[in-house]
Amino acid sequence: MSKYDLAIIGGGILGTTISYWISALYDLKICVIEKESDVAMHASSRNTAVVHSPFYLDPKTKKVLAKSSIISYSMWEKLAKERHIPWLKTGVFELGFNDDHYKTLKEFMRWGKINGIPDSDLELLDGEEVSKREPNVKCHSAIFCKREVSSDFGAFTREIKKESEKNGTQFLLNKNVKSIEKNNDDTIISFQDNSDISSSFIINCAGGNSLAIAHKMELAKEYSDLHFRGEYWIASPPHNDLAKSTIYTVAEFKGYPFLDPHWIKKADGKTEVGPNAVPVPSPEIYSGYLGDVNTALSKLKEIITGNALKLFSNTEFLSMISKEWLSSISKTAMIKRVQKFIPKVKPEYFTERGTAGIRSTVITPQGKFVADVMELGNDNSFHIINYNSPGATGAPAYSAFVVKKLQDKGFLNYTLKKKETMWNFDDVINQA
Repeated sequence: MSKYDLAIIGGGILGTTISYWISALYDLKICVIEKESDVAMHASSRNTAVVHSPFYLDPKTKKVLAKSSIISYSMWEKLAKERHIPWLKTGVFELGFNDDHYKTLKEFMRWGKINGIPDSDLELLDGEEVSKREPNVKCHSAIFCKREVSSDFGAFTREIKKESEKNGTQFLLNKNVKSIEKNNDDTIISFQDNSDISSSFIINCAGGNSLAIAHKMELAKEYSDLHFRGEYWIASPPHNDLAKSTIYTVAEFKGYPFLDPHWIKKADGKTEVGPNAVPVPSPEIYSGYLGDVNTALSKLKEIITGNALKLFSNTEFLSMISKEWLSSISKTAMIKRVQKFIPKVKPEYFTERGTAGIRSTVITPQGKFVADVMELGNDNSFHIINYNSPGATGAPAYSAFVVKKLQDKGFLNYTLKKKETMWNFDDVINQA
């Protein structure tokens, strides 16, 4: 049985970046466990690929994610230029449609300044000013942020993997975790292929499966989760240039801020519209609605007996779900959302489905969505759960903050042996 000082479960953008930082700071035997054939096969590649500017994040409740996004921007830009990864500055409009939305936009302007976005990068515009810049876009008011970028987080993750491997990290691919058992000073991780490893410490960064991994270690048992598939349609030329900037809208349902329609300008020249939020039984069902029957039945049982039952008794939530199902079945229903701000858009302009991704949201015992990332642990593990957007944007800095936290807690009580690397750990930490 192979023995490691540190095992990281999850080869997405977060787990891979944490492995990079720790391998750059210490000479340890580190592995990243990934159940797929390569890193970044799920949420890290199945996303809008937008490098976000956190003007919409409340600095009181989302301070760490906002700070991570601001610091990481220049880190991603540096890596993109060095490794020839697309870095297309699209800018973004955040649209409002009434006076209440305008008040929200003014609050976003204040938040943006607190979160560190330069004043020169943010503008508050009325509807006429927006139409002068984007003649096909109609709204009451908007924020324009010129920093917004379209890139490729999957490509970023694969480059970081190369750097981590140079530092000695082993990536154990095609390894699906079956069980995790404490054994004296070590923990035994058993896989579906009947192989095993042992590790002194475990970091759980398993994305949509992170809560399930925590449950295997008897943590966060009071929480459950739901998985929502976001679907997109690709605009066909020449209709993909009806708006030349990325467009988001102020959330109509503040409790479910991942529902509102987007117009996404991609680095490859395509334009995608979406998403919806279709409930699915697992975090990897990118088409269809049930997937594996046993998994679907298990999730249904969990809903009936667990936290989600309270959520499904909420009439607003049920109404929202019915509309999301309709938008999945009917392209016309999906495109009608975009017609709210680009009236010229028609369903026939979209003939190809875009990238589908899954957002996994943790539910409290009270039947509420957990709004922020969850961090918890014990003497042999640390778990990052509910790490959602703008998680990919902030991953380089956020992962450094996690490593610093583990250092401060004494979990990385080893001699530092810093290596020359593409990013500087101390520079990131000093910006916190």
